[in-house]
Amino acid sequence: MKIGGLQKLTIIDFPGCLAGTVFLAGCNFRCPFCYSSELVLPQKIKDQPQISKKEFFDFLKDRKKLLEGIVICGGEPTVNKDLPSFIKKIKKSGYLVKLDTNGSNPGMLKKMIDKKLIDYVAMDIKAPREKYGKVVGMMDGWTDTMLRNIEESINILKKSNLDFEFRTTVVPGLLEKQDILKIVHWIKPAQKYFLQSFRAEKTIDPAFENKKAYPQEYLLDIQKAISPFFDVCQVR
Repeated sequence: MKIGGLQKLTIIDFPGCLAGTVFLAGCNFRCPFCYSSELVLPQKIKDQPQISKKEFFDFLKDRKKLLEGIVICGGEPTVNKDLPSFIKKIKKSGYLVKLDTNGSNPGMLKKMIDKKLIDYVAMDIKAPREKYGKVVGMMDGWTDTMLRNIEESINILKKSNLDFEFRTTVVPGLLEKQDILKIVHWIKPAQKYFLQSFRAEKTIDPAFENKKAYPQEYLLDIQKAISPFFDVCQVR
């Protein structure tokens, strides 16, 4: 496991918690709009300064009286086989844990839920079924098994008692309103669904750095149409 970054305080990423965020390197997707290439592409990971586990856990010890939770994101955290043991140690340090995931590893997700290692999950729903391979940058390598893994993770979360959210980054040129409606038909009903505005910065595919995000009004129009299917539905 490689720790590629540490945000020492966030008040927005873990609902109800003052938290820190730890960024784990490595990802099995290649979403062209991703702005964390230093945590995804092997060569950039190699060149990225790393934080030792000792430094991270010393940080947890020092911030015990200030922080309540830790957000674990990436990259994709579940590509790390030792993620459950890493989280177990965080929990033993007295912190709540939020996991950000693309849902590609349902077996690990279920294991961590069953063992009560995570307290909140944010799962990215990248696209409707028929466009998943394209949107995650894997047109040549995308398989039905990968899609089934995504669907299994969706069902695991919906059947759990865990607090969770689904979220989709609405990327111009890849997704439009009709695609979001297809996603909603796929995942509804659910606790929470968030539409996220695209950020054009240091993207994996440089062409996306020139794309403009959809206007806020466009996202709000979609939100209005889909909100009846969720307990909470908002634009970020």
